[in-house]
Amino acid sequence: MSSAETAEGTPHSSPPPATSPRRPKLTLLPLIALIFFDVSGGPFGVEDSVGSGGGPLLSLLGFLIFPLLWSLPEALITAELSALFPSNGGYVVWISSAFSPFWGFQQGIWKFVSGAMDNALYPVLFLDYLKRSLPFFSDSSPGRPLALFTLTAALTFLNYRGLHIVGFSAIALTFFSLSPFIVLSVLAIPRIRPYRWLSADIRGADWRGYFNSMFWNLNYWDKASALAGEVEEPSRTFPRAIFGAVGLVMASYLIPLLAGTGAIDGSKSGEWSDGYFAQVGLEIGGEWLRWWIQAAAAMSNMGLFEAEMSSDSFQLLGMSEMGMIPEIFSKRSKYGTPTVSILCSATGVLLLSWMSFQQILEFLNFLYALGMLLEFAAFIKLRVSKPHLHRPYKVPVGTFWATVMCFPPAFLLLLVMCLASFRTFAVSGAVFLLGIILHPIMQFLKDKKWVKFVILPPENLGNCNADLPVLDGDIADESSVSLL
Repeated sequence: MSSAETAEGTPHSSPPPATSPRRPKLTLLPLIALIFFDVSGGPFGVEDSVGSGGGPLLSLLGFLIFPLLWSLPEALITAELSALFPSNGGYVVWISSAFSPFWGFQQGIWKFVSGAMDNALYPVLFLDYLKRSLPFFSDSSPGRPLALFTLTAALTFLNYRGLHIVGFSAIALTFFSLSPFIVLSVLAIPRIRPYRWLSADIRGADWRGYFNSMFWNLNYWDKASALAGEVEEPSRTFPRAIFGAVGLVMASYLIPLLAGTGAIDGSKSGEWSDGYFAQVGLEIGGEWLRWWIQAAAAMSNMGLFEAEMSSDSFQLLGMSEMGMIPEIFSKRSKYGTPTVSILCSATGVLLLSWMSFQQILEFLNFLYALGMLLEFAAFIKLRVSKPHLHRPYKVPVGTFWATVMCFPPAFLLLLVMCLASFRTFAVSGAVFLLGIILHPIMQFLKDKKWVKFVILPPENLGNCNADLPVLDGDIADESSVSLL
């Protein structure tokens, strides 16, 4: 690699590596757990799809059909591109390589804001479950803001302590979060009446709420790619982890929904909203099951928060190592975690946590959809313009069918965006404008050497006019990954 130069003009060797051999790396099971929490964390939050869909039918159909049209294509694309570019930054690297660093920077802004909004949901969901039994955490209680701050600070500190701790914690949290639903599903079997699954009030359905709920519960498969540089043998591990997480997520949604909606009187469909599974547990098993589900919800939201913050902070670290944002964002603590990036993510969470669940959901979905359209375009562009690149895992179809595979999810993305409110268009437009403004500001600061940046040669930025760099030795490995 050619020499790099700091903002002060002092030459030094290549930029700091994405990982250090002294730091523990993520292996298969912790990565599956982190992807599970990036996407799902259990059936918490799916209740809105029953209420907004006017009954169980649309919710169940949605979780049967949407994964095929949306989740599977996104998971396949993430598996291929994460194996091709196993470095921190994930989708920012993909977009920079397919188009230009300018669009990679825009993707980074959209994804980070979307991620901060998404992470702001989890303390809110955590307190929404508890407020049903503890009024101290209700929306009007003066104790709620203090609880939000304390919870965010505690979870941020855990993230600071190390990614490997987060990964192994995620495994334990996965088992604990799903355990009450295994019990609930077993206890519900004698009470299930299959005709209840067919209940639907299509005319009274809240389509905006329904599609936003479905979309939010089935997206973010690409999120863990932002920390691919922290994974053991990422080109091999990432595809396996992605597909392991797909099966886990689908089971965690469908089985509790089938049990709950089949065992509960269909006339109560309108009551299904955030936290309603606790009430389902009360009716099926009693007070003990209700409290168990609430405890699982609390622990699940901890896992969701940790997974999201890890992805967001390592995305900023990756952008810093590519010279897109100041070098301070790539500075690591003694635990190997990007301290400033974590603090930046936590600040975003606190600033956004005052909004309601539905407001946050619609805002983040729009920005996420915008970024995913760019990822689909990058996937196709790299297939067409860089077919010679060795792909350790490759979606097992040709370029034509790979393009066709992107049409259904792209249509769903556009549908979700078209259903957005004027406020969402305004907020998303402001974020888009922020990215346009920040890019030349970063370049100006870099040129003036007022702020320290990592400066990379053009070929290392993944310019589409140059051959892509080998970002990891695994890319040069001529072996391919088999998932079967």
